[in-house]
Amino acid sequence: MHIKYNLKPASERRTEQFKPETNVGFGRLRTDHMFLMDYRDGQWADPRIVPYGPFEIAPGAMSLHYGQSIFEGAKAFMHEDGEIYTFRLDQNAKRLNRSAEIVCIPELPEDVVEEGIKALIDVERLWFPMQEGACLYIRPFVFATEDRLSVSPSQEYTFCVMLSPSGAYYSNGFDSAIRLLITERFHRAVTGGTGASKAAGNYAASLRAGKAAAEYGAAQVLYLDSTNTQIEEVGAMNHFHVLKDGTIIIPKFTDTILKSITSQSILDLGEQLGCEVRQETVMLDKFIADIESGEIIEAGGLGTAAVVSPVGSYIFEDHRVVTVGNGDVGEHTRRIYQVLTDIQKGKRQGPEGWIKRVERVAP
Repeated sequence: MHIKYNLKPASERRTEQFKPETNVGFGRLRTDHMFLMDYRDGQWADPRIVPYGPFEIAPGAMSLHYGQSIFEGAKAFMHEDGEIYTFRLDQNAKRLNRSAEIVCIPELPEDVVEEGIKALIDVERLWFPMQEGACLYIRPFVFATEDRLSVSPSQEYTFCVMLSPSGAYYSNGFDSAIRLLITERFHRAVTGGTGASKAAGNYAASLRAGKAAAEYGAAQVLYLDSTNTQIEEVGAMNHFHVLKDGTIIIPKFTDTILKSITSQSILDLGEQLGCEVRQETVMLDKFIADIESGEIIEAGGLGTAAVVSPVGSYIFEDHRVVTVGNGDVGEHTRRIYQVLTDIQKGKRQGPEGWIKRVERVAP
């Protein structure tokens, strides 16, 4: 597909990069433009880059009523050569289509998704924050636009990509471990549902659980399966723990767990991490017993935004607290974070195809 460009006049566009002392935050800012593509008459068409701005959408658009909306999260990084590189963007495109299948959205052409994202990044190069830990956070999403009130898949959709110039995710650095709430009251997903998709409704459903976690001084909920016997994932990231022999354990992916691209990357990087990384079913009772016995020495979450979120303790609704190790960030967790972020930033060689340069082709 040929991408059309409708760019802001040069006088209205950003002309200089962020200074190192600028606090850009994470996910707060937007660049000048966005990428759009529409699904009409049975096909995706009209890929284009246009000025960032509001959508014109009918009040009866089906996404507003029946939640047919999915999204992705990815990052691009500037390397020492001054060029911008994406990280495993092909995997985001594939996962977007897995989500689309689950919520009955037509399959997107993955090559066009990648090409469109890279073209948008190319246009917005000067938005990259020139500071330590910075990235261009990439948010592709799809929503149903057909104006119809019957409960059925929409026949019309919009695909959009926007960029958010972002600084380091941890405003206070990587040295503060979080607490997670373990509860039997809330469940993220059930077998046969939409849990394996990045559907907007899954995140809306997590908000109530997030409020409950805050009441216990916890950052998020560690969700259990519907039987309350197995550990699944955290609200916005996959879970992992580290055994005293250095083995990293990630819960097996099921149709109630979203496959984190970060988790999949860690599974592929065992050799560079210098340890075994494997997946298994994690039973809650054994997990807690192994923490208390010292068999489990570290734990955390894995996701695109933070990469690694160290977990120092878990709290139950009866206020019982279980502390992992000494409650601080452990050496294995630091190693995971360092290896993966070094690959993303071009400081370490990663597997072939993980890092792709954004070519300079914009008009």
